[in-house]
Amino acid sequence: MANDSKTWRCGKYELSFDRPRIMGVLNVTPDSFSDGGEHFDPDAAIEYGLTMLDAGADIIDVGGESTRPGFTPVNPDEEARRVLPVVRALAKEGAIVSIDTRHVAVAKAAVRCGASIVNDVTGFTDPKMVEFVKTSTCGVIVMHAGEVAAPARTHATVQLDTSAAAFVAEKAREAAAEAAREAEKPARRRRGKLLGESKPEAKLPGGVVQPSLPFGEPEPTSEPASEQEAPAAEQATAAETVAPAPEAAPAATEAASEPNDHLAAMMRRSARREEAYVPTSQLRRFTLPDSAPIMRRVMGFLSDQARALIHAGVSRDRICIDPGPGFGKTANEDIVIQRETAKMASLGYPLMCAVSRKRFVGAVSGVTEAAERDAATFGVCLGAIQAGANIVRVHDAAGFAQFLNGYWAVAKPQPRRAFVAVGSNLGHRCDNIRAARDMIAEIPLTCVSNSSKIYESEPAYETRQDAFANAVIEIKTELAPLVLLDELMKIEAELGRDRSKKAKANGPRTIDLDLLWMDGETHGGKKLRLPHPLIGERDFVLVPLEDLMHDPARFFRYNGVEVKEPEDRVGHIVGELGRM
Repeated sequence: MANDSKTWRCGKYELSFDRPRIMGVLNVTPDSFSDGGEHFDPDAAIEYGLTMLDAGADIIDVGGESTRPGFTPVNPDEEARRVLPVVRALAKEGAIVSIDTRHVAVAKAAVRCGASIVNDVTGFTDPKMVEFVKTSTCGVIVMHAGEVAAPARTHATVQLDTSAAAFVAEKAREAAAEAAREAEKPARRRRGKLLGESKPEAKLPGGVVQPSLPFGEPEPTSEPASEQEAPAAEQATAAETVAPAPEAAPAATEAASEPNDHLAAMMRRSARREEAYVPTSQLRRFTLPDSAPIMRRVMGFLSDQARALIHAGVSRDRICIDPGPGFGKTANEDIVIQRETAKMASLGYPLMCAVSRKRFVGAVSGVTEAAERDAATFGVCLGAIQAGANIVRVHDAAGFAQFLNGYWAVAKPQPRRAFVAVGSNLGHRCDNIRAARDMIAEIPLTCVSNSSKIYESEPAYETRQDAFANAVIEIKTELAPLVLLDELMKIEAELGRDRSKKAKANGPRTIDLDLLWMDGETHGGKKLRLPHPLIGERDFVLVPLEDLMHDPARFFRYNGVEVKEPEDRVGHIVGELGRM
């Protein structure tokens, strides 16, 4: 019930969650971790985005900067050059487009080009990004990005006491520490002889003494001591010096890295920790760390940032939350967070599961190559959906749509109302319409619940042809919209509809079936648009709909469709031909 009641308002679109929504990942980058360079060309990216829509994606998430471990930051101008043509083209086809960016300038430009969602990997910690989204109507995704997401803490300034008493006390402390070190030396020498020690003690930065190991080499550490203790800006500089990022593609190298890029520094450290991992013999009683401190950190940040956005003027129904798998988190922490999905869903915001091909998915499945982790990704996503996740962000949108359709048909009985327009102007027109109605009733998980009368109308668009017979059929179906559309196309083919390239557009046809509207569904792309974008100008659709609902013009205007006045429509009704 909680899932059913959530909605997400994204600009002119409103997404309901009676069914999980699929967000397809579209990386317009040369260096993303699993598909780098495949869609770097804008034309290739647009084509792939449309393909994902036609395969079942509800949202396309367009990103122009990879945030994989060890990524090279991209300046906003280069990022905008990559993503804006793609955003503009997909939005033109009716797609719900999300812009994946941490730069406010890119977010502004993308929304102007038609993006409906801003997906900020730094969780709207930039006041300028908050200032922008509060003046917009776009949906927002608040993501937790590990340590970089935590707001900077301010510490009280400590005034050092330089009086004589303080000086004497400090000298006394130093003398006591020196005496303790001198007392320790004989014992350390005895231990060294027993262990066969042959090398002197190593000193780490900051004067910290690292005892030599039995085999002579200091134990590698995942983080240099100076980096752990330094302020965040100094950490970023140290990370770039100690472990420079892998060489990026030419387009990315044009962008200069910001000296205090906390996200880049954090992801570099994350990459180094994985490469320099040293097994430990420390015993633990449990396979995973305690969830309480992890979830306090993640849920505390997400709820705090969502509340801050609301206080700034962003309405609650525009906010989605994402725990940010893989960002500054270990595999164990990611598993803990995924197991606590129900708790995050209880916050009341739409919840995203963005685990696609992440390192922890490889860790639990044993799959090394990122691009081969889709099956394991689907398994993790299914667990999240069962626990209350509303949106899944995946690379393989087509595969996951099949997976979800199969699961949903069995696990979640859910008949939904839809309207199908039927037309014919070849052969026995009324018989063709009745035959189509009977065949629609035989579609799996579908029934015909009502039908309009059959009307005669003037031909629309291509006027040099015979008049049409038209009707609208109301159905209930449990199929996904694209699956239902495929079934309607099969009926057209069986009844002799010619959809080949040689057929005249809007010309004569034995039967024409258009899916007009489905409860709770908004869709864009070349294959299917919902609601049908031409409902508002077609008299031969709106008049039959009056037999099935009160005031269809008002209904579709509420659903975002522009409805013309009767005199301005095409295909005017000229008479009745009888009942179904």
